[in-house]
Amino acid sequence: MAVTPQVPKFVGERVRRREDPRLITGQATYVDDVPLVGALHMAILRSPHANARIGSIDTSAAEKAPGVVAIVTSANVKEFCGQLPDGGSVDGCRQQRRWPLATDYVRFVGDPVAAVVAESREAARDALELINVAYEPLPAAIDLEAAAKPGAPKVYQEFEDNVAYISTKKGGDIDKAFRDADQIVSVRIVNQRLVPMPMEPRCVAAEYRGNPGELTVWSSTQNPHQLRTHLAQILQIPENRVRAIAPEVGGGFGAKIELYPEDLLAATFAYRLHRPVRWTADRRDDMAAMVHGRDQVQYVEAAVKKDGTELGLRARILADLGAYYQQNTAVVPTLTAVIASGPYAIENLDVEIRGIFTNKVPTGAYRGAGRPEATFMLERIMDVIAYDLKLDPVDVRRKNLLPANVFPYRAVTGLVYDSGDYFPTLEKALQIADYAGFKREQADLRAKGRLVGIGISTYVEICGMGPSKPGMGADMGGMGWEAAVVQVEKTGKVTVLAGISPHGQGQETTFAQIVADELGVPLDDIQVLHGDTAKVPYGVGTYGSRGLAVGGGALVMSVNRVRDKAKKIAAHLLECSPDDIVIENGRWSVKGVPERGVTMVEIAAAAFDPRKLPSDMEPGLSAQSFFEPSNYTYPHGVHVCMVEIDRGTGKVKILRHVAVDDCGRIISPLLVHGQVHGGIAQGVAQALHEEVIYDTETGQLMTGSLMDYAVPVAEDLPSFELDHTVTPTPVNPLGAKGVGEAGTIGSTPAVANAVINALGIRHADIPFRPERVWRLIQELPSQ
Repeated sequence: MAVTPQVPKFVGERVRRREDPRLITGQATYVDDVPLVGALHMAILRSPHANARIGSIDTSAAEKAPGVVAIVTSANVKEFCGQLPDGGSVDGCRQQRRWPLATDYVRFVGDPVAAVVAESREAARDALELINVAYEPLPAAIDLEAAAKPGAPKVYQEFEDNVAYISTKKGGDIDKAFRDADQIVSVRIVNQRLVPMPMEPRCVAAEYRGNPGELTVWSSTQNPHQLRTHLAQILQIPENRVRAIAPEVGGGFGAKIELYPEDLLAATFAYRLHRPVRWTADRRDDMAAMVHGRDQVQYVEAAVKKDGTELGLRARILADLGAYYQQNTAVVPTLTAVIASGPYAIENLDVEIRGIFTNKVPTGAYRGAGRPEATFMLERIMDVIAYDLKLDPVDVRRKNLLPANVFPYRAVTGLVYDSGDYFPTLEKALQIADYAGFKREQADLRAKGRLVGIGISTYVEICGMGPSKPGMGADMGGMGWEAAVVQVEKTGKVTVLAGISPHGQGQETTFAQIVADELGVPLDDIQVLHGDTAKVPYGVGTYGSRGLAVGGGALVMSVNRVRDKAKKIAAHLLECSPDDIVIENGRWSVKGVPERGVTMVEIAAAAFDPRKLPSDMEPGLSAQSFFEPSNYTYPHGVHVCMVEIDRGTGKVKILRHVAVDDCGRIISPLLVHGQVHGGIAQGVAQALHEEVIYDTETGQLMTGSLMDYAVPVAEDLPSFELDHTVTPTPVNPLGAKGVGEAGTIGSTPAVANAVINALGIRHADIPFRPERVWRLIQELPSQ
């Protein structure tokens, strides 16, 4: 008797990423690899001043330079193209619109002033040297706290000060909480400015074909459909005549959600000149003009009881917006306020966010986007509470964590946490780290003069962005849904067309795992396509840990519809009821009679042959779905970090880093671990290495290259110890919550708390680079 081969199940297994072979063998195609015959090259002239009035621009010499085809400057940009999309999306925002080139004023070092297109990249760059710009320098607003004060140099002369908006989030009775407190604990926290630093810099290439009048744009973007919509609206081209393609994207981290001036300029040049145009940033371009992340100063007060119970939290936060609104500049700081109660039972809250214009690069989304700032604030205040009350930081967290029986939980901020079970996650992390054992060992080592410390952070984040309609505590402005198509070809192969646009998240693998299990087909028979607006349905994009939580929801809806129809076809072929069809080992067979069955190949062939279908069934086997989640998702986790500091140099060595994350149902453990690894690396980078520094007098970017901006290397990081708990979400059919930002959110405060614990001090600001730590050591009382 023949033995039926066992077809493996894929969901929940450590399936290797299907994307990797082409990436690691150099066969992937990035924007800069796209061949464009006769392409022109664009170069950008940037301002050397942080704040200045533009007097005159002389391009006469540049226009005569060899190879130069066209030049646009602040003098004629308004006739050349339209403005960038409005980013002032917070209530009460002072409205400010941006042209792709500075017009009357430049407002940060790196602000685009002129654009040149030429026959070669070298010719375009050489021509920039021939453009003469007369500037009238003005005082600059650089320091965030100084810029927020009355009388500071103004970024916009038409506004009375630099306050772009004031946003508040209040709940409960904060005044009563502070009256009832045994003690008020306060601290000032700096969350420094960072560069997102994707490995691939920003790139764009554009080609316009006058007949039939179509514009194609290749961009290193996280949301090609929104790019297409923006360009169609600005250039006034019918949207169905614009095609946006995101080929391989070498990292985004939120910074590539935006439509940048260079994107609009390149597309406009191609449209007007009827020749392909391309632009690829170098590292200095990205550091000087791509959105930065974080940059908040937080004044925090907690009303507490003697046992560490937190009765209320008050925060006054200054958020550095930079010089302009990009699409996400204004909204990102407000996410700090909406998640400000974190995983804790804080019933009284008063958070005020002041968005402040400065003469610096605009800020925007960077891995976590507002939530890392909130978690860092909460986890530092928790440790300061423990320090002031002489309690163990773990005990303070145990005292305040939300219990499992309160979910779904409406937080004081208005958010509704979908599900959660925080205490098992905390206890598992403490057990893996042997927290109690390390604390005992720490006492012995300190007695010998060694500076060792342990830090913990507990976090919850809002992601799976998210419901389109307001009412769940945050507002996605109608863009919270996602789309997916599943189509079975005539030969039984399966094509998935995804509206999301992954760029490292691995949905080519996870989506194939889901389809393989649901349809009983081999993994290699499934192709997942994305990133090309001419091929895939309109999607909102990949950011906010929404790829699987929202995009996967659309996929499941479509694959279920395909499976239901396939069952009906199989039942018709096997002359049984669809309810009697079971899918096992790649065969669709009659329940209890496994020898009576068909394969997907046979079902697909029948689907395209009306003679083999029920009389009331149309041919084909495909489905398109749009998934609109009912809520956001709320992953949570606990990170524990152990460090030792070299007394002589101030260098911090991470001894161990334990992370226990709960991202709901796990589709691919391998990909989850990869996402957490990358997130922790970036979180460690903020705690120990990275910081954007401007000269506070001139506004010059002092960390404008990787010679000056410190990113971690392999030897700076330990082997991370990862585990998980599973609390599925009811928000989507997969039960998945998202994990792309979790590592970054949880790791930074854990590392910072460990360093501060090693030093035995109350508080100090990150990053803990060796010089800063060494100075802190010198201030310690002699031992």
